[in-house]
Amino acid sequence: MEEKYTELVVTTREEFVDIVADFIGTYTNEAVEFGQDSVILRTTQDTESLVKELAKFDNSLELKVTKEMKENIDWIKKYQDSIEPIDVGEFYVYPSWYPPKEGKINILINPALAFGSGHHATTYSCLQVLSQVVQEGNRLLDVGCGSGILALAARFKGAVVDLCDTDPLAVDSAKENFELNDASFNDIWEGSANKSEKEYDVVVANIIADVLKMIAPELKSRVKSSGNLIVSGILDKKERIVTDAFSDMEIVNRIQRDEWVTIQYKG
Repeated sequence: MEEKYTELVVTTREEFVDIVADFIGTYTNEAVEFGQDSVILRTTQDTESLVKELAKFDNSLELKVTKEMKENIDWIKKYQDSIEPIDVGEFYVYPSWYPPKEGKINILINPALAFGSGHHATTYSCLQVLSQVVQEGNRLLDVGCGSGILALAARFKGAVVDLCDTDPLAVDSAKENFELNDASFNDIWEGSANKSEKEYDVVVANIIADVLKMIAPELKSRVKSSGNLIVSGILDKKERIVTDAFSDMEIVNRIQRDEWVTIQYKG
């Protein structure tokens, strides 16, 4: 083990934490830690090129980067010890250093990079809704799939699932997690919902409010007339942006955890 490591802390506006973490993930395959408004990378690798690239980000993200050399402890174990399983609805989401749970739908996810492990309020709320609405034989589309955790949850309930994400790293992550769970998907692609012409019983999009507004027409066009659309990743202060964009649909459920909102619409 190296005697020292670099701790790189990138502070940003809260709604951009996932974007920054995604970007850091293009430079390293090491796990990152999430703060409310920060992303922390601990690595023994050189970070100079990453710091230079972060400096090029648009000022609207309000990035602040600090870098510090620290004495190396077993921070990987420390990080693992900080990640506990998530028990939500029928689902039990757990990392590989924990055992599965009897009587639950077990989903194995090793937290890494920016991709969901169930701990974020939005992922948790989406799992709650999926636990209630997904039926055997449903067709589901997971838009902005990240780790694939939501599609995995639906697959284990008997749904036929398609996934997509504009980030190729997320597509790779989702494929790896399906393989890790010995599960199968119907289709996966790099891009958004507009690359599909199918209609689905359930469409779930855990992204951010501004993107949900932008892709609202394509999300709505993918939902069957009697289907469910689940949108999440919405800061409560930006909820109006989303409800205006989907005002032609009926809200049947709204969940708020902390400042994050998940909305279920009926097609």
